[in-house]
Amino acid sequence: MKEIMKNRTKKFALDCWILCSKLPKSREFNAYVSQLIRCSSSVGANYRALQRAKSNADFINKLKIIEEEADESHFFLELLYDVSSLQNLKLDNEFIPLTQEANEITAIIVSTLKTVRNKS
Repeated sequence: MKEIMKNRTKKFALDCWILCSKLPKSREFNAYVSQLIRCSSSVGANYRALQRAKSNADFINKLKIIEEEADESHFFLELLYDVSSLQNLKLDNEFIPLTQEANEITAIIVSTLKTVRNKS
């Protein structure tokens, strides 16, 4: 499961980057695009760091960071989707799977957090 999530979170970051490369280059879009690229890549980077947690507390802290970054990614995907729709960009096929993936990653991390906390 660890390797699957490691690959999945990396793919999520790459897919967000690909989506962002299709969006218009403007000051307004660039602000949200930069945020999405940062938080989506942080999901994968922090999941990778999770594998090297030094203690149970460090493990939980890293999980909480991943949860926040995945939720933030979801927010910026929603925001960019809404703005793109206003601009008639027709990118539903790109946004919908990424939004679902952000939700699923968040749910997996929340579930893991509950499990780890119950064992402590």
